[in-house]
Amino acid sequence: MSPRHRLLAGSMLILACFLPISPALAQTTAGASDSAPATSATDSRPELRDALPQGRLLGKARLSVWGFQVYDARLWAAAGFGASRYASTPLALELSYLRNFTAADIAGRSIKEMRRSQTINDDQATRWTTEMLRVIPDVRTGDRIMGVYRPGIGAAFWVNGKSHGEIRDAEFAKLFFGIWLSAKTSEPAMRDALLAGGGE
Repeated sequence: MSPRHRLLAGSMLILACFLPISPALAQTTAGASDSAPATSATDSRPELRDALPQGRLLGKARLSVWGFQVYDARLWAAAGFGASRYASTPLALELSYLRNFTAADIAGRSIKEMRRSQTINDDQATRWTTEMLRVIPDVRTGDRIMGVYRPGIGAAFWVNGKSHGEIRDAEFAKLFFGIWLSAKTSEPAMRDALLAGGGE
């Protein structure tokens, strides 16, 4: 690969970091939940059993950018979950990273994607960026971050199975999980795959 191509590929991965990106640049490999989906009671992730004991796997997908694998995503929610009501239902979203990214890249891209759903003023962006940098670390290949959405309260984060803090801001949490689950997401194919096992 030429130096120019290496630089271009590196730039695209920074843009992808933690989040969906333009469907024209990303490829999502979908995997819906099985006919007998795993529940948090049978899942080996201790954070899932603690944070969402009634959760069941709804869907999963892999995000790739120009052939570079970025992360695997999985979504859990309790029985009765409906895609159109995601913002009022507890759920857990896990990203298993296939590449290294800095916390600053993750936080910056998060704010940009959250702005697809709603106007965010500079004060909010600064406050939420600071909060994300507190609970989300730099990640390396193989790291897992699970976010648990608590409607009306905020979001809690686990890194490789260990509690890593929470952001007690209901508006932030709604917009953050909307990055993947809102109808305004920049990656609709990934949304469809994650919500495959849920109702309307």
